[in-house]
Amino acid sequence: MVETRYFSCNLCEALCGLEVTVDGERVAGIRGDADDVFSRGHVCPKAIGLGELLHDPDRLRQPMRRLASGGFEPVSWDAALDEAASRLRAIRERHGRDAVALYVGNPVVHSLRSGLAAQLLTNALRTRNRFDPNSQDSNPRLFACMQVYGDALAMPVPDVDHTRHLLVLGGNPAVSQGSQMGLGDVRRRLTDIRTRGGRVILVDPRRTESARLADRHCFIRPGGDAALLLAMLHVLFRERRVDARAVDAMATGRRELARIAERFPPERVAAAIGIDADTITALARELSDAPSACVYARVGVCQSEFGPLACWLVEALNIVTGNLDRVGGAMFSAPAADIAPLGRRLVGNHHGRWRSRVRGLPELLGALPSAVMAEEMETPGDGQIRGLVCLAGNPVLTTPNGPRLERAIEGLEHVVAIDYYLNETTRHAHIVLPPRHVFETGNYDVILARLTVRNVARYSPPILETSDDTRDDWSIACELAARVLGAGRLAGPITRAARSAPERLIDALLRMGPHDVTLDSLRDAPHGVDLGPLRPSGGAGIHHPDGRARLAPEALVADVPRLERWIDAVDDVGLVLIGRRHLRDNNSWMHNLPALAKGPSRAALFMHPTDAAARGLTDGAAVRIESRTGSVDATLRVTDEMRPGVVSLPHGFGHADARDTLRVAGALAGPNANALTDEARVEPVLGTSILNGVPVEVRAGGFLR
Repeated sequence: MVETRYFSCNLCEALCGLEVTVDGERVAGIRGDADDVFSRGHVCPKAIGLGELLHDPDRLRQPMRRLASGGFEPVSWDAALDEAASRLRAIRERHGRDAVALYVGNPVVHSLRSGLAAQLLTNALRTRNRFDPNSQDSNPRLFACMQVYGDALAMPVPDVDHTRHLLVLGGNPAVSQGSQMGLGDVRRRLTDIRTRGGRVILVDPRRTESARLADRHCFIRPGGDAALLLAMLHVLFRERRVDARAVDAMATGRRELARIAERFPPERVAAAIGIDADTITALARELSDAPSACVYARVGVCQSEFGPLACWLVEALNIVTGNLDRVGGAMFSAPAADIAPLGRRLVGNHHGRWRSRVRGLPELLGALPSAVMAEEMETPGDGQIRGLVCLAGNPVLTTPNGPRLERAIEGLEHVVAIDYYLNETTRHAHIVLPPRHVFETGNYDVILARLTVRNVARYSPPILETSDDTRDDWSIACELAARVLGAGRLAGPITRAARSAPERLIDALLRMGPHDVTLDSLRDAPHGVDLGPLRPSGGAGIHHPDGRARLAPEALVADVPRLERWIDAVDDVGLVLIGRRHLRDNNSWMHNLPALAKGPSRAALFMHPTDAAARGLTDGAAVRIESRTGSVDATLRVTDEMRPGVVSLPHGFGHADARDTLRVAGALAGPNANALTDEARVEPVLGTSILNGVPVEVRAGGFLR
């Protein structure tokens, strides 16, 4: 029987509502839900891919065991879980608990059950060698919010629906759908700012898709965002545009921030960042003069040489201009189910409690930088990683110097993966445990719902039943954890007893939340519940004991002299590489779906015409890109949307080595950009990988398959 059911897409932070046509165990069609309270029918191509993911013939449906020959054979759940747990337990008994590492991939944050599974495995393994993509993506923002507001999850969201001035640095919301700023219909919302007389300003080394929706775009040298922000603060303090009394009521450290900014006049930073002093001054004045305004920065800033500094200064600019916690500025959301209090209790706001064994990089929120994974696997001694549990991750493609990490993973004693696919990483696993599709498990987005530009709540119950002998990732983690901890025959009963725990948790959080919402009431509202616009919190979003934000956190102020040295050097490093994403891409994990893989190649190297001419290169040529860590080949696209001296290659491609198990992705052109990024290049505050601003050489003569 054909039925129409409703679901919230969990592939990105837009959380668009879907209308899904279901025919038995098959999805016959997906389109935007016109009645969804947030997205109002908007949907991007990735949502259509959810149906193809469900029915992908390459997606695993039963556990797989790797053979000595390198191939895989299907095994029963009990056999797979028993072998995985017994071998992990043996490694821990011989070498200690840190000998087994845990890697938690990006899809986990998009799934209630995966998120809880990650926390359960973290608690069960109790290893200090825990890794996740935040050290390539979000740690600078998390740390800045921890320092400024007292909690890593206290992340203000731009009030895009009411602001009159939006300054975007290193973000491309027209493609990302608004990372850490869930927008729904991005193009409409950005256009509406201009329609009501406001302005949208983009600062980026590339003139992106979002820049085409903006009033103004400024090219900037990769890594220059922190210097730009300090120069803007310099203008605001110099011209007495800061309301000292209002700022001091909300925050400490105003005088120290002013003293720091005094050292960064626009004339000092202009040459280093590639934006002239008059433009910097104008950007500061326009921000200050706007009736309401917000500064927003995202992944391009986080992945730069001064990511933590820049993320701190974004918050500082919003505070000193009077735009924190006000309509049209940056406000703290009021999610229906707030996970932050539980996160503060279970995870805490910690930094540097331990350091990596080889390089001494610090822990943040219980995880070490992923840039150290390979060396921690390769280097003998106490604490050497000898086993790995990988949950929904593909670090061979997503961490710097992926080829080195692949070689290190090949040498491990035992690898267990919880994943849909045999991909570039999981093909080296000894046991692969495939979870159910989200349509079969249901979902409530507990993390990303707190980052949308309007307060909404949606629960998506399962819309499909399956006859397969499959399990969801929460159940898999329960059984694996129970066996690792020695529960033996009790693992099954424990898992069955815990099966409904995710829904019970959400219902409890909803009942404790600020809105009159329960899980039952959300079940009766398939299009979601609109809880209203963002509203000022009255300081409730700040978690320091005195209720005031910190404008000059010591851990970040200490890194300012390094920025000064960078500015004053103003050296020509030649070409540097930055990343790029496309609306149809979702890191590395959706390339096996024909609906998303079709069309012209998206993996070309972008280069400015002057850089191409200087090297005798022409549009469409085959080129070789080289860095300290390796080389890749690509097709060249010559375009003036790039800043001179900067080239761009997209992240997440390079599936040729998995062509037998990812047949669509394996046929795609495009290299692995992380064969060029350098695990040795990290910023010193957190150890975040520097993925934007990688020195490279480009020459003719690459080989294209």
